[in-house]
Parts: sequence; structure tokens; C-alpha cells
Amino acid sequence: MAEFPAPSGAPARVASPQESALPGSSAALEIVTVCTGNICRSPLAELLLRRRLGDLGVAVHSVGTRGLVGTPLTEQTRKLAVARGVPAEQAAAHRGRWLEQHHLVTPQLVLAMAREHRRAVVELVPARLRSTFTVREFARLAATLRDAELTAAVEATGPDAAARLRAVVALVAGQRGVAHPPAEPSDDDVVDPYRRSWRTYQRSVAQLEPALDEVVRVVRVAVPRHAPVAD
Repeated sequence: MAEFPAPSGAPARVASPQESALPGSSAALEIVTVCTGNICRSPLAELLLRRRLGDLGVAVHSVGTRGLVGTPLTEQTRKLAVARGVPAEQAAAHRGRWLEQHHLVTPQLVLAMAREHRRAVVELVPARLRSTFTVREFARLAATLRDAELTAAVEATGPDAAARLRAVVALVAGQRGVAHPPAEPSDDDVVDPYRRSWRTYQRSVAQLEPALDEVVRVVRVAVPRHAPVAD
């Protein structure tokens, strides 16, 4: 279920540039996470990835396909983030953003929280097909690749960090159609906890965290600390 399904026939809301801008989105290394309302799943993924990849200079941002612009995290999401080491002020500072085409120009990797969000990204910018995954899909595909295979994929790209990240993302994308599909298509989704029980929030983060572990592994193999970044 989407976090904020639009009424049937309702026009899509267009956010102003001020509302939809991503802070620091000119960074050379960038990951964007996407859900519906941008107040539960994708911002939690953003905050956790930023905490774990910040030393590499990776900028992580989140947006929503029907983002509640200007809305803070749900209280449950804030608690989950802080319990996992995210500074309380960072969790409190988040405000929902609406996905716009320009958000998809620069990131090397787009991680959707569910298949509907992946579809929305690709419909908006078809060229992002091979660099957009649901986060659990990415983890499922990446798990079939050893560190040595990831390292080999980036050796020919040289030292530039952005090129190395693009190379490993392409390698993971190449596992589509090779790796076994999930038992159920929904196994590639992170369950939507919005307006549901605390138990559902816990189930959602239990699905998200192992997937983020794989994202972190892949990025760290591709981009060693202090790798140069092209302007």
C-alpha cells in the first residue's frame, strides 16, 4: 500500500523548486532513496545510509512520489532512526520532498522502497532503468556477487570514485535475469508502515536494514576512503 495514495483522478501536485530542492545535490557521489510520502521509509534509509557512508563523501537524499512537502518524519520513524545512531537533530530536521525529474540527473544509484516507486522513477526518467532498484532487489542481486567480483568490475575504471560507483551499480544491474527471483514479487518491497502499528514499523525496518547492509558493502568495495572524485 502506498503511504499517501492520491484520490482517483486527482492531478499530481507539482512542488515549487524551493520545496523540492535537494540540499547538496551537486555532490559527485550521490544516492537517492524514494518512497511515497517521504516521511517514513525513504528518509529512514537516507539517514541510515548517510550515517554509514558519510566518511566516503557520499551524499544521500530522499524524496517521495507523492511527498508530503514540508512534513517531518513520523514519530515512529524518528525513534527508529535515533535508536540506530542517527543524531536526533538530523532526524528532527527532515522535511518531506516531492520527487521531480531534476532529482534523478546526478545520482549514481536510486533506491526505491517498493516496486511502485521504482516504476515511478523509470516512468519519469526512462534512462534511469539500470541504476534504479528497490532496495531489497538491490540487496538480493548484490548478494550474488563476491567482493572480488565487485573489485574486478572497478579496476578498469581508474581511481575516480563516481565512475567506480557507476561500474558496480551496472554490475549489480547485470544480475537481473541471472539471479533467482524472489519467492513472491512483494519480497522486493519494504512494507509501508504509515498509519499502522508499531509492530509494522519494526517489521519495515527489519526488512530495510539487511538491504542497507548490502548497499553499504557494495559502495565501500567500489569507493575506498579518500578515492579522488572528478569535478
